[in-house]
Amino acid sequence: MEVQTRETEGLHQNKCVASSRNRRWLLLRLETLGNIITFSAAIFAVAGRGTISPGIVGLSISYALNITVMLNWLVRSTSEVEANIISVERIKEYIEEEQEAPWDIEGKTPSITWPSEGSISFNDYQARYRPGLDLVLKNVSCNILPGEKVGIVGRTGAGKSSLTLGLFRIIEAAGGSIDIDGINISKIGLHDLRGRLTIIPQDPVLFSGTLRVNLDPFGNHSDADLWQSLENAHLKDYVKSQTGGLQSTVDEGGSNLSVGQRQLVCLARALLRKSRVLVLDEATAAVDLETDDLIQATIRAQFSDCTILTIAHRLTNIMESDR
Repeated sequence: MEVQTRETEGLHQNKCVASSRNRRWLLLRLETLGNIITFSAAIFAVAGRGTISPGIVGLSISYALNITVMLNWLVRSTSEVEANIISVERIKEYIEEEQEAPWDIEGKTPSITWPSEGSISFNDYQARYRPGLDLVLKNVSCNILPGEKVGIVGRTGAGKSSLTLGLFRIIEAAGGSIDIDGINISKIGLHDLRGRLTIIPQDPVLFSGTLRVNLDPFGNHSDADLWQSLENAHLKDYVKSQTGGLQSTVDEGGSNLSVGQRQLVCLARALLRKSRVLVLDEATAAVDLETDDLIQATIRAQFSDCTILTIAHRLTNIMESDR
């Protein structure tokens, strides 16, 4: 933490020094320009004596003396507008951003046990990232049985991760539908959908705070459940060795943890949720083979009765899939 603070403070000081130098550089040149204008006004006044009234001479020199201040104000205002217009552009972008579907839809809330089986059906499903763009998924149809393990492979850009985005409705269907346990996911709220599915992504998402908050942000589980999930994820010994245990600090993005440890934290989080549908989106692509073996062994043991969709580049990760 201290090292990161020093590095951040040093970077901030470097930027401040550079900004101060730029201001001094600009002020010197503006004053030089203002002095040239004032000197020119005085020369013209002397050259035109007898033809130019004293009032005009005094007015021109008075304005010339103020030209440096006015130029400085103009340049500073222009630079501030240029810097702050970025905020306006971002606000405009958010205003024009298309709103997501409702979090909850009255009368369409699935039962508290949904999905109880974990069957998934893609029915002529089509999707695109934005209106007007080409379809990234075209007429996808398949039925995944409850508890079935399905591996999804393909070249980069083939649409593997797009299936995941469609399953969580991060992109909406352009045609067809996806049914989970017989319920069309486009007919229920996003909170009801996303809260019942679990994903372990390639880039694990961790927030600054404690390990406990990252595992159970809503405080729905006891410490015993958390320790059990950490043990199943092969992280218990590491967490016990840290000062504070479950209350040990996690930096933003989990920067104080290795890539493998961050992935195991996500696995422990998935174990706590106990969802019937688990999606592994390149979950072990960035970890070493030892951590990969740990994750695969845990998934086979702890999610044996769950429906699992595995998107992977390593064929070894899908060799034990049903299809």
